[in-house]
Amino acid sequence: METNLEKSYKDQEEWRRSIPAQVFLNHFFGIHRHIEHMRHTKSLGQVLHFREFAPQLTQEQEDIAKRLLIQAWNTEYALRKTAENRDETFHRNALYWTFPQAYYSIFFATKAFLTVQGGSVSNEWVARARVGRLVAANWYPAPLAFGAMGYPGHFMHLGLPSGHFKPNLQLIDTPHEWQAQVGQFLRTTRTQQMQAARVRTQADPEKALRTKTGKIATRFGAKEWAEVAKRVSPTSFLDLFARLKISSTHREIERFLEAEIDFRLFHTCLFETVRYINSVHEAYVAKAMGAERFAEFKESLPEYLRHEFGNGPKGPQEAAVIPLEPRRFEKMAG
Repeated sequence: METNLEKSYKDQEEWRRSIPAQVFLNHFFGIHRHIEHMRHTKSLGQVLHFREFAPQLTQEQEDIAKRLLIQAWNTEYALRKTAENRDETFHRNALYWTFPQAYYSIFFATKAFLTVQGGSVSNEWVARARVGRLVAANWYPAPLAFGAMGYPGHFMHLGLPSGHFKPNLQLIDTPHEWQAQVGQFLRTTRTQQMQAARVRTQADPEKALRTKTGKIATRFGAKEWAEVAKRVSPTSFLDLFARLKISSTHREIERFLEAEIDFRLFHTCLFETVRYINSVHEAYVAKAMGAERFAEFKESLPEYLRHEFGNGPKGPQEAAVIPLEPRRFEKMAG
């Protein structure tokens, strides 16, 4: 028979193994709750860039944007089906595919937006860098206008008054804690970006930072880090979701499978956050194409996507226009 001491030790071990997954859940819960809280008073229609957005699209730009939106919507549809499932074991094992799905759904919709916004998007790194700069330049509504700049020890947060506070390990549902969670996620992500940028910079003899004697610097102080920071775009929501892709390709995901966390809550937060971010990019594409052409495009979708994305709060035809407000979160029953 198991003694109380053995049970206590076992519980402590399970909690210790669950900490990395719990931290990730806390971060995405914070993003989800921060967005949901802010979006009720801060709409896309308040963004000057959106109100004035009227690019002259080429047929090629429009065709590319439509293909990318279909890819984003297909992946988002798959995320919804996973989130709606009530089986805990299924949710636990679904992380293998939902991690990359969440990232790529947002990435495809982001590329669609960047395509109509102008300029080519050659790869994921370019897309993430452009989104970081657009966040800093106020292209996004307040729920997504958060980011981080600077370097370790000297971070600056965008759109998060409480982002600099240390978050809790326990899941706490308050606005202060949501921002603290997002802020911590931004800092750890930007730290990784800065470290990678340092390696790239110092590996290039022409760009490497050097000491006064001309040798390539091996020790970095504030001056060197500040110089590297100039070469790294602001860290944004897209960089945070890229962490899911990285985790899915490393052994990190195996630690999640051993954890004892609320996996259904995790998938719900992922899906609803992806849905909101995609709807913002969708709104930009719709405005660029014009109401009539965008409505025709949605009518041409396969039935399962037309049902999912063609019906909004005001009916299929008006919803297709996407005038000012992105698609609403749709709460799942239960």
